[in-house]
Amino acid sequence: MLRKSGLSIGQVATRTGLADSAIRFYEEQGLVKPWRNDAGQRRFERADVRRLSFVMIAQGLGFSLSEIRAELSKLPENRTPTKADWTRISRTFQKDLDRRIAQMQALREKLDGCIGCGCLSLAKCRLYNEDDKAAKRGAGPRYLLGDSHDALD
Repeated sequence: MLRKSGLSIGQVATRTGLADSAIRFYEEQGLVKPWRNDAGQRRFERADVRRLSFVMIAQGLGFSLSEIRAELSKLPENRTPTKADWTRISRTFQKDLDRRIAQMQALREKLDGCIGCGCLSLAKCRLYNEDDKAAKRGAGPRYLLGDSHDALD
């Protein structure tokens, strides 16, 4: 139950499923900014439950704390974020997630083809990088990142 004096760290832990130590860590990282009551105890706003839930979800999707912090910094500190505030943040993450999904789908298709093709021949392999031609496009597994053989010739 929300009290006028804010939520205790234990209440936030119960609501989010996070350990107290994780909540303190996220505080140290600047992801939530609790205040102190007259007894010096941390107190959180209800909106902090949403912020911490967002952190958990975003981390689960592979976003770094610095990426999450950058997005959370766009939320207002002087009021509870609205649906419109959260929508602006979600658009940034949606673009990145769409890019990641496309990359994972392409990788899945290429790996399926590679595992199941049975070519046993480097001359026919779609991932073979003869004379390191793919290096012209940059570091990393260029064909798995979306470059085609045709684009590299």
